[in-house]
Amino acid sequence: MSPTTTPRVTAIYDIQSHKGVAHAAAVLAGEQSTGTFVRLASETDALRERSAARIEAIEITGTSDKPALSSRESGPVYERGLVTISWPIGNFGTSLPTLMATIAGNLFELAEMSAVRLVDLTLPAEFAHAHPGPKFGAPGTRAAMGGHDGPVIGTIIKPSVGLSPVETAELVRQLADAGIDFIKDDELQANGPDCPLSERVAQVMAVLNDHAERTGKRVLYACNITGEIDEMRRSLDLLEDHRAGCAMVCLKTIGLPALRVVRNHTTMPIHGHRAGWGLLSRSPDIGIDYTVMQKLWRLAGADHLHVNGLASKFSEPDVSVTRSARSVQAPVCVGDAPPMTAMPVFSSGQTVWQVGPTRALLGNDDFIFCAGGGLLSHPDGVGAGVRAMRQAAEAARDGVSLNEKAADAPELARAIAHFSPAKVDPAALLR
Repeated sequence: MSPTTTPRVTAIYDIQSHKGVAHAAAVLAGEQSTGTFVRLASETDALRERSAARIEAIEITGTSDKPALSSRESGPVYERGLVTISWPIGNFGTSLPTLMATIAGNLFELAEMSAVRLVDLTLPAEFAHAHPGPKFGAPGTRAAMGGHDGPVIGTIIKPSVGLSPVETAELVRQLADAGIDFIKDDELQANGPDCPLSERVAQVMAVLNDHAERTGKRVLYACNITGEIDEMRRSLDLLEDHRAGCAMVCLKTIGLPALRVVRNHTTMPIHGHRAGWGLLSRSPDIGIDYTVMQKLWRLAGADHLHVNGLASKFSEPDVSVTRSARSVQAPVCVGDAPPMTAMPVFSSGQTVWQVGPTRALLGNDDFIFCAGGGLLSHPDGVGAGVRAMRQAAEAARDGVSLNEKAADAPELARAIAHFSPAKVDPAALLR
């Protein structure tokens, strides 16, 4: 295949440099492909033509007299801009770990740059054909629940840690009896000695299997199996022995190859938690946009992906949450390839006030809405909390306000009075 027809991966970076954006872009392209700090004799023109990263575009966005981040190099003026760089797929094939080393490797340490953030990634169809993608997504998740309709109303086991397996199962029983759709472990609860996974799964699934046999409703329980690879394989086998319906992993903790192992080893949906994501996302001057990373998680097999929540307790603005959520339902790759869509999961400080705006930003019901305190602390109890969330979802579906719906929905009325209105940025939903 000639260099002109070789598929290419394209990334966009937000860069600041005292040597100018064009110079910094050239350094980045060299460092992340054929070059190093000096020109090598073996780096021939033919080799560069075949394998070098290529600068596709530069857009200057401003200048400053101060660096965004410290560096051992400095200058009087710092130029900032967006740089588009592409690589031939022949450099890394469709390997996700090697792709990450290329698009998000040593470049973050280059002295020429006082800011560098990976803000966009375009992948050719070859990646979608080489990786399995989500096994379930929204349709499969609904099927695993017995044909669920509407958004999936979920909650998190709270307190996050401290409950015994028996106490956890008792809370699950209350939630199931109240009509909850989905229950997940907190990311802090995996397989500690105070609440061993084997005992927790046995106790919880005894409750949920009994509930399914009595009512016909299958409640999904996302058990956190995050651990070493062999440990996770054993945990998946244990979950299937107990007829569990979902496995949760902390994506950043286990990494892409381990996520692929989990995907290939299980017949359950994979619930992907993004614990630790703020380390990569919070600064505008370094890190990776969520819209980039979620593509790789989906390629490796995640069915559900946390995207934070509107008006949440975290620092992320609503416009970023909206962009992240929509990206999870957009195709992973360009060209003729399966879309590999996943279910966005909204959580963190969510109450009945955020259900309607959440549905509005997506324009569909293919999402999981997880409320911990916003459901469990309903003044009339857990059951009323579940019913209030369901009533808020019905209001959103029917296009009526919460207050209109609350006239005939006492649980929703109590939730409206109990929880402070969420200050959702209305402009974020229009972008």
